[in-house]
Amino acid sequence: MRRAAPLIAILSLALSACSGERSPSTSDVTAAPGADAAPVAAVEGPRAIPDAGDARMNGYGALDLGLTAAEASAEWTGGALQGKPDPRDPAACFHMSPAGQSTPAQLAFMFENDLLVRYSAESPDIAAPGGGKVGMDEAALQALYGGALETMPHKYVQGGKVLKSAEDGGGLPSKLVFELDAAGKVTSWRVGMVPQVDYVEGCS
Repeated sequence: MRRAAPLIAILSLALSACSGERSPSTSDVTAAPGADAAPVAAVEGPRAIPDAGDARMNGYGALDLGLTAAEASAEWTGGALQGKPDPRDPAACFHMSPAGQSTPAQLAFMFENDLLVRYSAESPDIAAPGGGKVGMDEAALQALYGGALETMPHKYVQGGKVLKSAEDGGGLPSKLVFELDAAGKVTSWRVGMVPQVDYVEGCS
């Protein structure tokens, strides 16, 4: 219950004079000789999913999420990157991919507002961070990622599923997403920043 202001002032002075009677804070307490100190629980964020070859939760190869298209083209060491933004709307979403691929979606880099926000793969030859690959089934994926992937129905594929990691704890709000067909096999995966990694239609 609140007291009148003069009474508060008097009590404050009295407590200052009797500092020996105040309750000790955590910093004031010292362990007695030979006493075991109480364990302190470590505060730890979600662990980063480990790299797999060039695939990382914060980029791919020499390309880090957040690079501009020009920076990505300059940093890419696997030949040229093809694709460019719509000149009528440079901030719009677009893809770039290594030249010479049979299909751009085999390995594609998504840009929005001229920044690399996600990359995706449909090739079984490219492992996702943590080791997941196209062609694996749901059980194998969950075993690989310790059962930590969230499962939900696919928006467009009847009987298909989408498996997602939690946001990565390595400094970026990034996620790993797998798409599975009706047979339960991975058809593609992607890594990217939130919210772009959750765009089901890509840039459409």
